[in-house]
Amino acid sequence: MPVIPPEPEDNRHGPLAPLALAALGVVFGDIGTSPLYALQTVFSADHNAVAPDAPDVYGILSLVFWSVTLVVSVKYVAFVMRADNDGEGGILALVALLRHTMANKPRRLAVATLLGITGAALFYGDSVITPAISVMSAIEGLALVNPDAEELVVPASIAVLTVLFAAQRWGTEKVGRAFGPVMVVWFGVLGVLGLPAIVAHPTIVQAFLPWYAVEFIVERPFIAFIAMGAIVLTITGAEALYADMGHFGARPIRLSWFFVVFPCLMLNYLGQGATIINDPSTIDSPFFHLAPSWARLPLVILATLATVIASQAVISGAFSVSQQATRLGFLPRLHVKHTSEVEGGQIYIGSINWMLYVGVVVLVLAFGSSVHLANAYGLAVTGTLILTTALFLLLAKEVWGWPLWRLVAIAVVIGGLEMIYFAANVIKIPSGGWLPLLIGATLLLVMTTWRDGSAEVARRRAVLEGPLEDFIAEITASGIPRVPGVSVYPHPDRQTVPLALKENVDYNQVLHETIVIVSIVNEPVPHIRHIDRARANDLGSADDGIVYLEYHVGFNDTQDVPRAVYWGSGLVPELLLDPDEARYFLSVVRLQHDGPWRPWEWRRRLFMALNSVAARRTGIFHLPPDRTVVIGSQMEF
Repeated sequence: MPVIPPEPEDNRHGPLAPLALAALGVVFGDIGTSPLYALQTVFSADHNAVAPDAPDVYGILSLVFWSVTLVVSVKYVAFVMRADNDGEGGILALVALLRHTMANKPRRLAVATLLGITGAALFYGDSVITPAISVMSAIEGLALVNPDAEELVVPASIAVLTVLFAAQRWGTEKVGRAFGPVMVVWFGVLGVLGLPAIVAHPTIVQAFLPWYAVEFIVERPFIAFIAMGAIVLTITGAEALYADMGHFGARPIRLSWFFVVFPCLMLNYLGQGATIINDPSTIDSPFFHLAPSWARLPLVILATLATVIASQAVISGAFSVSQQATRLGFLPRLHVKHTSEVEGGQIYIGSINWMLYVGVVVLVLAFGSSVHLANAYGLAVTGTLILTTALFLLLAKEVWGWPLWRLVAIAVVIGGLEMIYFAANVIKIPSGGWLPLLIGATLLLVMTTWRDGSAEVARRRAVLEGPLEDFIAEITASGIPRVPGVSVYPHPDRQTVPLALKENVDYNQVLHETIVIVSIVNEPVPHIRHIDRARANDLGSADDGIVYLEYHVGFNDTQDVPRAVYWGSGLVPELLLDPDEARYFLSVVRLQHDGPWRPWEWRRRLFMALNSVAARRTGIFHLPPDRTVVIGSQMEF
């Protein structure tokens, strides 16, 4: 029988009203700043296909309204946000949910995983483009205040972005408190700016009627198709509704969307449309032309703050996606800094931060304006939309058992609309659309190379390590001397021998009284309760003092081995585990390649390069430096 999953529980996040306010500051920053450049891009396209007259304006606004309604309100808010992975969202969390429920269908699971990796790769393209286009579009308003200020747009944008990325290492906790109120003001201003123009041209509200969009498409199909490539900018940031669900819950996001964001956006878009009809010359910047001349400078300042917030949201999203990708085995180990003692999701990844910064600065310098950069924006957005729809439909079929007619209806109406968006952006590849494809292809190559290379190293390492049961039987029979103390060996599984343990026996011919083999088990869920994380059992017998400890963590939990030993000591008290006195022995395999590289081995070279820059596991596992010994071996690769 088909099912619709119940609403995710939101009471674990806190009171509804403060969460709805906070969601305004984080979730809707991207989509909330789209009015700065969306209609400007539609009417200022190089092809000059869309005319600034009443028929085209009504058709465009109708397409905008129904696009936002179908993709954001129906697809994400009504359907996709029900697909929560223990309260968390995002395309990789959706993949993790599918991996958890489709383990017995390897082929379909492989397809779902590839779709998720591709979507994550495209998200990085979005993470590079969004800060650049958002900040530039806001600062470009200075040209309306003073035409000579146009030359300051690029350097001012780089300056603002530099401060933004430099501040990431301090975390978003303190700044985040101000995000909500600022965005409340921003959305209020959006609505207020649109109202006078609507009052001056009240018939503009008829653009909500769907037949204006249908008429525009039927009478001018090619022009409508071209326009769809820019209209998609009005739904940029829709993925954040789903990706940030774990931070705030579904109800606060829905409340903010339907009662604040959606109506204010529509008022502003209607106001811009009315302004263009009344004065076609305003197509150069219809958003800033809504404001009287005395208010444009304050509006530029407010818009800049809003775009910084929008950029902050997507940068934080890149950190979260990177952490999830690492836990799922798609990226090398990254050094993750938790910037809050309360919220585990507030993290900072320095390598990702500065790679994004370099990419953003290059884009600002290369494209020079938000209009030119908009040509590169659409493919990243539409690609992610399509992939999310595909994964959602797969989940609805395989897990929820939805009937075929419902799946087909969603695929045809929403998926078909998104495919049109994508096709309309494909024609912009020569003028900038190649950029997100290049970024996405590069990240896809990196992720698949790391996944495949890691699997091969694991297979070879298992042969080098040997079976754990045989090793235990051997050392038990040999009567090897034992010395006081606790030795802890982080190791990925219980099937093979930790190399550090094997080397320790071979060279020192001695073992500690208590040996703990700790496996960090990454579960495809965001969080595991502390009480449910540790699971211990004896590998030999309790008298042998050899214990295997599993420590289960979600992709938003820390991989803290000393904490795992602490929880394990409560499970096996007879072993007298003392985490503060334990010594940690970490196995490290150094990859080497003898002889010249062959041309077709370039992916092996890429994997070895990625492996060389991976974060050290001593930091990842929170091992104390003064009580940790690293023992290495070499492996031909």
